[in-house]
Amino acid sequence: MYMMVRVAIVAVAMVAMSVDALAGKIKGAEAGVLRLDYVFAGSAGEKPVVALKRVVSQPDRHVDLTGRVRQLPLDGNGRVSVVDPVSLDTLYRQSFSSLFHEWMQTGDSTWRAYEHSMIIPVPEREVKVCLELTNERRRVMARHEARVNPEDILTRPVRNPGYDTVWINRATYPGRHIGVAILAEGYTRGEMAHFERRARETVEALFAHEPFSTYADRFDIVAVKTPSDSSGVSVPRDGKWRETAFGSHFSTFYSDRYLTTPNVFAIHDAMGGVPAEHIIILANEETYGGGGIFNSYTLTAADNKYFEPVVVHEFGHSFGGLGDEYFYENDVMSDSYPLDVEPWEPNITTLVDFDSKWADMMDETTPVPTPRAAKGEITPSVGVYEGGGYSTHGVYRPADYCRMRVNDIDHFCPVCRRAIERLILYYTE
Repeated sequence: MYMMVRVAIVAVAMVAMSVDALAGKIKGAEAGVLRLDYVFAGSAGEKPVVALKRVVSQPDRHVDLTGRVRQLPLDGNGRVSVVDPVSLDTLYRQSFSSLFHEWMQTGDSTWRAYEHSMIIPVPEREVKVCLELTNERRRVMARHEARVNPEDILTRPVRNPGYDTVWINRATYPGRHIGVAILAEGYTRGEMAHFERRARETVEALFAHEPFSTYADRFDIVAVKTPSDSSGVSVPRDGKWRETAFGSHFSTFYSDRYLTTPNVFAIHDAMGGVPAEHIIILANEETYGGGGIFNSYTLTAADNKYFEPVVVHEFGHSFGGLGDEYFYENDVMSDSYPLDVEPWEPNITTLVDFDSKWADMMDETTPVPTPRAAKGEITPSVGVYEGGGYSTHGVYRPADYCRMRVNDIDHFCPVCRRAIERLILYYTE
């Protein structure tokens, strides 16, 4: 009897050891990253298509992507998961948004295709990568699965372009760091001194805002001197087209102030040798405008008087996943949020599930919705004000004024500060 029990215990131990031996793992930051280049295609009202164009490796892009298997802090408009097909362990997760999602919300029936890149840690063996796109109702509208083998002979290393770099901020925090690259757009080789000044001003502006100032020691920020053939960027409404590093242009979705680039693969090609995950692109342009897409990129015109507040605002989108708190009548994006669904952005609400937002930060005497203060009266520090997410009615914001609403306010509201802080802690602890 004793021998039978002993044999059983040994057998269980051997099974446990064999399962543990099969458990998939990911390599550290020193191994670089794998990059999956996708194409998203579709039009309003139709099921979109997701295609994997290529898998490339960037062995010298040393980004610490470990520890990303916890509950995602924000849903975004899409998710990617890396799963070991043998142990079924989830090795890596990330959420994101894309310019394609915004195209789908414009209501245009024309089919268009957009680039999107995801970086993942290098696995020790073949993994399954699942990418999901969700719609404005937070339902999965497209799903793509692929087997990715780090030893695949068709996975081609991306050549390090060897651009000059300048470190703007070095992290001293003993834990994980957050890598940010600032790229030049529309700066010729002779204009790189001007770009470097703007990059330093960007970091100064960012660290002038809480909670970035408190956690400045957790950010590695490097400026990358990516040259363009032309000076300035394209402004279609003025008939001005320029040959630039990333092909940026205003009038995205025919919104004059919206500055974006469709060339996402080119952005990531420029990141060889750069230990960064988050991206800020500075455009050598006086025209007012910019754009920020969650876990994709920030792009801002750097030569107008509102440059500094705008670049911080757009980084609030791309890094913090914050929603816009301003609103317009009959804007191209006015109906982006269904009023019977709670948005995923942490600083706007439709009141469908307000308890999941900033209800815990409210004074119990503050009415919901909160009326705006009359002239000369004090506005509550945190409220529920109607107007946000581009919509005048049905979408609410937490503060009467915030960096995510107007340029003349020099701070994030308490709700936005908490949301950003949570992300910083998620990435670094």
